[in-house]
Amino acid sequence: MDTAVLLVAAGRGQRAGGGLPKQWRPLAGRRVADWTLDAFRAAPGIGPIVLVLAPGDTAAWDEFGADPRLTLTKGGADRAASVRNGLAALEGTSAERVLIHDIARPCVSQALIAVVIAALDEAPAAAPGLAVTDALWTGAEGAVTGTRDREGLFAAQTPQGFQLEAIRAAHAAHPGGAADDVEVARAAGLRVAIVPGEADNLKITRPEDFARAERILRQDMDVRLGNGYDVHRFGPGDHVMLCGVRVHHDRGLQGHSDADVGMHAITDAIYGALAQGDIGRHFPPSDPQWKGADSAIFLRHAGDLARQMGFQISNIDCTLVCELPKIGPYALAMADRLAQILGIGAARISVKATTSERLGFTGRGEGIAAIATAALIGG
Repeated sequence: MDTAVLLVAAGRGQRAGGGLPKQWRPLAGRRVADWTLDAFRAAPGIGPIVLVLAPGDTAAWDEFGADPRLTLTKGGADRAASVRNGLAALEGTSAERVLIHDIARPCVSQALIAVVIAALDEAPAAAPGLAVTDALWTGAEGAVTGTRDREGLFAAQTPQGFQLEAIRAAHAAHPGGAADDVEVARAAGLRVAIVPGEADNLKITRPEDFARAERILRQDMDVRLGNGYDVHRFGPGDHVMLCGVRVHHDRGLQGHSDADVGMHAITDAIYGALAQGDIGRHFPPSDPQWKGADSAIFLRHAGDLARQMGFQISNIDCTLVCELPKIGPYALAMADRLAQILGIGAARISVKATTSERLGFTGRGEGIAAIATAALIGG
């Protein structure tokens, strides 16, 4: 049973400061939204992911529109309207359940996601809550004016999970103005099961929340670096394949598969970061089925393996070493193609070129070399 994810990222988050909506602010070397997105990308059982964006966030539309795992839709006048738009974007998908999550909760754990999904096997709705343990006061003008009984009180968290058709009907019938989707569900008569929340699953609201979130993310962060190097000689032909792009040239490249030296180096860099050998281990060159094969098969496998092992690709840097052909006119198209294969933003991929000052085999025009580095983050 597919579980969709709806991430609400259309808010402005002004209380967090910084001059940017909080979801686009940096956090532990990435942006808040990147951490949140990758937590759900890595979770087992997750199907479609809908990202609700403000119409004016043009850079985000451009970046995330290239991600094949994401469906983008516009935010509404308030949170409830944004959620309704996100639910509408799931029509026609195979999803039967949906997790609705605040993009500003980047520390959500795999365990919590799994607990909410599991609770939907027994209930039409489920949400994490933290039992209130502190004494509760009322106050005015800087002074305590009274106390409140904390018995039976919970601090609400997300992701909040629902049977998809049930929450869609609940939102259609609700007049609006709800604090969260649990309120909408309860107004429609749905029973919402409480699962244990996590203290680390904080919602970034104020400036000081960034420091706490960074401490949480860094304590469990597993950063891996891998490098790849490949060489292919020139032979007869009228083009070369480089980083997934056909580049016109008076010679071709010879070697494993389609001899895409750039894609081979990047693939080996990812395998290296995972301690999973190289292309030859997974796709032996002696196997005739790989003769002339599209190297995208290898790169896609490496990206999928990274996700299966609990890692997300943070960034990739590839340098092509050759005198000719000229790489500059194709570099952006190469980054776009690599991003499409790996399911990450093109802004996370760098493709560039250099010469060897006419020294060595590349300087003599005998072939092309490629050097690549991949950074992976898990946790």
